[in-house]
Amino acid sequence: MKVNIIEAKNLTKKYGDFTAVDTISFRVEKGEVFGLLGPNGAGKTTTINMLIGMAKISSGKVYYNGVDLTRSIKKAQEIIGVVADESNLYDEMSGFDNLCFCGSLYGLTKKERENKAKKLLNTFQLNEAANKKFKAYSKGMKRKLTIAAALIHHPQILFLDEPTSGIDVASARQIRDLIKKLNEKGTTVFLTTHYIEEAERLCDRIAFLNRGKIIKIDSVNNLINESKDEHIIEVVLDENFSDKAQLSAKLNEKFTYLNCQFKNDKTIKIISIKPIDISPIVQFLSLQNIFIIEARLHRPSLEDAFVKLTGIEIDLMKKDKEKK
Repeated sequence: MKVNIIEAKNLTKKYGDFTAVDTISFRVEKGEVFGLLGPNGAGKTTTINMLIGMAKISSGKVYYNGVDLTRSIKKAQEIIGVVADESNLYDEMSGFDNLCFCGSLYGLTKKERENKAKKLLNTFQLNEAANKKFKAYSKGMKRKLTIAAALIHHPQILFLDEPTSGIDVASARQIRDLIKKLNEKGTTVFLTTHYIEEAERLCDRIAFLNRGKIIKIDSVNNLINESKDEHIIEVVLDENFSDKAQLSAKLNEKFTYLNCQFKNDKTIKIISIKPIDISPIVQFLSLQNIFIIEARLHRPSLEDAFVKLTGIEIDLMKKDKEKK
């Protein structure tokens, strides 16, 4: 039987006349990886902050293990670990001392916190940096130690706000692997991200969030399956095309049963509710002195589901990433 470890009902956060989170409701099942996916400014961090007691709830309710803790979320701190987008560890302290200090905040004895700190440093492959000051760590190392610190008291739920944003590819891969392993051992993970590939790889269920509202909640498989009613072919041109809007308009005018749009400067995405015959499209482009180097069948992904449900193009999400 599935048990809800977190349940939010009509959760709302207002800053004056601005509504950052607008009456959202969702549940997080014990033992799952639950993701909030959306662009920057969608309300992801604000939602986490309300769930962990860092932001006052304007209206709505939050339940942990079936108990209403809306006005006393501090009581949930024993079962939650939090990894914020920005680290809250101390620059002048070593990695080992930072972990031990965090353990003391949760009431662990000196022996308990030292033993746990050593195990975590080993798990996160930070043994060699254990005695280095935190300020000397790379971004990836800092993120790993911050996650380790959130786990010092063995929480039931781990909140991760953009855990791989702004770090190198190798560290991001390590962190994703660690999240998977933690979840396999029973830790419930609440993850916010604007990396669609990351959400597809890690999450059991996902809520699409935009402008403070939840657009859709479902399992990754169900969300992907919903976008299978379309046939998609991606056509890669032999060179970058400058006037993308004009070419898209010409294609859509010529082939009225298709939806043609540029994915990037060299790739056209062709969408249809029926199977697509590529030959007349190739011929049409050839007459325009535009040549194709590749045409590939596009298999549905979480990205397709996200674009379809929110109307947000992935290029905009990528620009958000670059700003962070």
